[in-house]
Amino acid sequence: MLRPERLLQPTTRGLYCPIGDFYLDPVRGGVDRAVISHGHADHARGGHGKVLAHPDTLAIMAIRYGKNFAKQQQALPYGQRVEINGVTVWLAPAGHILGSAQIIVEYRDQRIVFSGDYKRRYDPTCEPFEPVADSHIFISEATFGLPIFQHPDTGPQIDVLLRDIAVHPDRTHCIGAYSLGKAQRVIRHLRIAGYDTPIFIHKSLEKICAHYQSRGIDLGELITEPDSAPTQDNPSDYLGRIIVAPSSSFSSGWGQRFPAQRTAFASGWMGIKKRAFSSGIDLPLIISDHADWNELTQTITEMDPFETWITYGDADALVRWAELNGRRARALSDITEIKDLS
Repeated sequence: MLRPERLLQPTTRGLYCPIGDFYLDPVRGGVDRAVISHGHADHARGGHGKVLAHPDTLAIMAIRYGKNFAKQQQALPYGQRVEINGVTVWLAPAGHILGSAQIIVEYRDQRIVFSGDYKRRYDPTCEPFEPVADSHIFISEATFGLPIFQHPDTGPQIDVLLRDIAVHPDRTHCIGAYSLGKAQRVIRHLRIAGYDTPIFIHKSLEKICAHYQSRGIDLGELITEPDSAPTQDNPSDYLGRIIVAPSSSFSSGWGQRFPAQRTAFASGWMGIKKRAFSSGIDLPLIISDHADWNELTQTITEMDPFETWITYGDADALVRWAELNGRRARALSDITEIKDLS
């Protein structure tokens, strides 16, 4: 059997498949061939030669980096297989954001699953995570790879927000949420919960929200708040309304137009009370697009790979959990690195 380290190896540019001559989620400089798991900037950059990704990821990259973000683009729907220099590549849903994918790399008798970022809980804005059977290696993220991270269900968090709006109708509720994925998810959950009032959004959300809407994800009526003049003639017209924007926008001149602000922040990190308190957030909403501890261990158990490689976070706790449960695991950083591929 081919050693998995010879099929996928970490490099300074990202995971590299020397047999197929392509990278997974390279983020340092342009490469000739890249397979991208999803559209977040820590996984997807412009400037590559050929980019292979889910159609929604390609669309999101075009919105964020311009339509010519790569010399050549190839859309790969979930489940469809392609060959790159004799290596088979296909995608399975990751449940992280719209278009997010696990990248499956197969060669001869090896199957490696690179999860990118993922979560297991319900998200009405993207396809749910699908476990890939018969995986020799599962490469798992560990953003929240500690037992203290056990995220609550999303519905009750949205209920907290709606109750606060009802109690404080004379305040403007400013919700900080990452512009790709989290913002659309929060808005969609609000609509599902019955909130049908138009929602104001930052301009950085406009095109991404429009793409989500074009894919049949109903976000309701959205009003883009421009840089210059406020949408409302009187600042008091914002009272009792919801503004969704990247959290940093509310500390800028753009955010100062909203009166009597009551601030909320949607993030898995809001589960750390000290962090939420030190940020001065009125409403810490524990809403994460990443797997928590239980989802991470559940997924590794369900996938049941020969070995798990752990990345994007602190691997120690998951490695120890694997050892205690009779499983093989190690940090991806411990895999032998190719020193120079330039």
